Amino acid sequence: MLLQLKTFTAWCNSHLRKAGTQIENIEEDFRDGLKLMLLLEVISGERLAKPERGKMRVHKISNVNKALDFIASKGVKLVSIGAEEIVDGNVKMTLGMIWTIILRFAIQDISVEETSAKEGLLLWCQRKTAPYKNVNIQNFHISWKDGLGFCALIHRHRPELIDYGKLRKDDPLTNLNTAFDVAEKYLDIPKMLDAEDIVGTARPDEKAIMTYVSSFYHAFSGAQKAETAANRICKVLAVNQENEQLMEDYEKLASDLLEWIRRTIPWLENRVPENTMHAMQQKLEDFRDYRRLHKPPKVQEKCQLEINFNTLQTKLRLSNRPAFMPSEGRMVSDINNAWGCLEQVEKGYEEWLLNEIRRLERLDHLAEKFRQKASIHEAWTDGKEAMLRQKDYETATLSEIKALLKKHEAFESDLAAHQDRVEQIAAIAQELNELDYYDSPSVNARCQKICDQWDNLGALTQKRREALERTEKLLETIDQLYLEYAKRAAPFNNWMEGAMEDLQDTFIVHTIEEIQGLTTAHEQFKATLPDADKERLAILGIHNEVSKIVQTYHVNMAGTNPYTTITPQEINGKWDHVRQLVPRRDQALTEEHARQQHNERLRKQFGAQANVIGPWIQTKMEEIGRISIEMHGTLEDQLSHLRQYEKSIVNYKPKIDQLEGDHQLIQEALIFDNKHTNYTMEHIRVGWEQLLTTIARTINEVENQILTRDAKGISQEQMNEFRASFNHFDRKKTGMMDTDDFRACLISMGYNMGEAEFARIMSIVDPNRLGVVTFQAFIDFMSRETADTDTADQVMASFKILAGDKNYITVDELRRELPPDQAEYCIARMAPYTGPDSVPGALDYMSFSTALYGESDL
Repeated sequence: MLLQLKTFTAWCNSHLRKAGTQIENIEEDFRDGLKLMLLLEVISGERLAKPERGKMRVHKISNVNKALDFIASKGVKLVSIGAEEIVDGNVKMTLGMIWTIILRFAIQDISVEETSAKEGLLLWCQRKTAPYKNVNIQNFHISWKDGLGFCALIHRHRPELIDYGKLRKDDPLTNLNTAFDVAEKYLDIPKMLDAEDIVGTARPDEKAIMTYVSSFYHAFSGAQKAETAANRICKVLAVNQENEQLMEDYEKLASDLLEWIRRTIPWLENRVPENTMHAMQQKLEDFRDYRRLHKPPKVQEKCQLEINFNTLQTKLRLSNRPAFMPSEGRMVSDINNAWGCLEQVEKGYEEWLLNEIRRLERLDHLAEKFRQKASIHEAWTDGKEAMLRQKDYETATLSEIKALLKKHEAFESDLAAHQDRVEQIAAIAQELNELDYYDSPSVNARCQKICDQWDNLGALTQKRREALERTEKLLETIDQLYLEYAKRAAPFNNWMEGAMEDLQDTFIVHTIEEIQGLTTAHEQFKATLPDADKERLAILGIHNEVSKIVQTYHVNMAGTNPYTTITPQEINGKWDHVRQLVPRRDQALTEEHARQQHNERLRKQFGAQANVIGPWIQTKMEEIGRISIEMHGTLEDQLSHLRQYEKSIVNYKPKIDQLEGDHQLIQEALIFDNKHTNYTMEHIRVGWEQLLTTIARTINEVENQILTRDAKGISQEQMNEFRASFNHFDRKKTGMMDTDDFRACLISMGYNMGEAEFARIMSIVDPNRLGVVTFQAFIDFMSRETADTDTADQVMASFKILAGDKNYITVDELRRELPPDQAEYCIARMAPYTGPDSVPGALDYMSFSTALYGESDL
């Protein structure tokens, strides 16, 4: 009884001191009921009925009854304890009442593994002291006599307060005094017993020991609650910080990608043609660099952006956070729209470049042809105007006049033969104008000069003919041989000039058939050379005959031919030139034939590879579609299989690069069509990019499924069941269920719902109202029903523990209870507390907890 008196008195005072009072004698100080009522108010936190202030016995009994009624209202049965015994100072009854209070308010709520009260407290002591081999707690009396049990409890929770290794089992007084002194000084546990009270008793009082030990339990369990609360808050804040970092990373990546697209589109939209072939080919090379070097990393960034966005949304769902909404203009759909605009602009750019190069090639060819024909014509017209303006017929003899007339007729014949060339020159100039040739002004000026000169030659020719015809009657004879020479020399000369022009004419072909056509025509021309040589010899024979006649008959013309300016030397010179041009033409056609054969090999080489790579990409796309639907084994096995599959796809990249190299060779050779394949490099590029994006997305889906499974505690068997149910109702095998199939799937799994409930579920699994349910959305829904995640209420309750049950928490409390970085994180985001009991530095943890999860969760 003495141990109980000492222990119960200390226990009561440990609570009464909170109200600024204490008791000295337990059997006397509770007799009026006032301090008894005060004790109950302190330990319960509730207000009792107003006490009677009178000092009469009836007043004391009334107060004690109020206390006993309050105890009874808490479910405690008071056996044989009445108010009169307490008022009369009955020690046994008073101690029994205090023990009842201790049991109800200090021990009853102790629960460990579904035990309670005494058993729960004993189990707690056994677990906390289990690591200490020289401590064996079996009861609340002799197990505590050596003091090591008290020391072990302190060392287990606050090892810095006791050097447990120096304690000895055979020195109980030192052990007990050490434990009691440390508990009173550092743990705010009042000294309820003296060491001698325990050591000097064969069997210490069980109630006294239980009371004392319960104080240790409450001291340490409060610390444990604070630690648990702090850990929960740290976990929540760590998730929030990680998610915010992911959001910042997404925003930056999205901004950079959109900025690149914004800069690139105007470049692709610029369809202003260059004036030279070199400049346009440089544009084509820049575009190839863009497709090979600049765009592929952006394709990967776009794919990674979608993967990061999906992973972030999954993490937010798993941690009960509101979905991430990117800033305006940076949604995934915005990225896809901008990307679509980029590809739309890009689509026709390469075709425009090739058409422009083809146009410039045509222009260069026409311009060169114009210059050649113009130079030939200008050389022919040189001096013709001066000749037509001569007045030689005024002093000529009759024969000379006749000769002049015949010569003029030959000139007119020659002039008519050149009419076709002038028309060709004008037609080429017109075509250059229509094709927007950059140097059209100079071409037009030169063409206009030729046309004006031609018109002037026609007028002068007509004028000279009229003059000659007026004097024709004065002329009688003419040397027929000269006339025959002139008539045959002129067309032969024109033929030679035409042959020289044709042999020097530039050509442009794109196929072997075209060059073979030119070669055939050239062979046909060469076949006419023997007959032409006979005609040349015949013409020269006429000239030789004329020379004989002039020499024989002393003709006044002195060996000159009055009907033509074409001399035998000129005929021989041109003939020699024609013979020299023939082998040159042979060589040019042979070289072009070899080039066309090389181009054909390039076409076949590209076609052979493209006809393999194109179907391979399509096959891989179909295989990925089947893999994503028909996955077997664990998610880790599926992920490993998909990564091996992705590796095999990436290893195919050198073949794509080789095809790119062949494609570049084709473009550099100016090859514009390929009959050996229906695949273009653009088809291959787009298919390859789609293949890489699809396998990356499929891997990301499995990673998110693993993330969902681990976070939600889903077993592999459950995941397999979910996959089997989804595949069964994915009737179209597209990797998505439509609305009717999803409803049938839910019904098959035991869901019995009306239209309103089904509409609610659809709003969760299909927030964008696309009318389909993906496998990830299906997994999220199936796992959400039993998810054990932190909630805003749980986080709020954890902050309340750290705040000591206050409606606010101070800056100092946050810095004391949380790691530095997370404490500062909370301080920076918590609003000041504005309640009536506010103090300086008070922060509103309730609204902060709500904001972590979004208003909709509360």
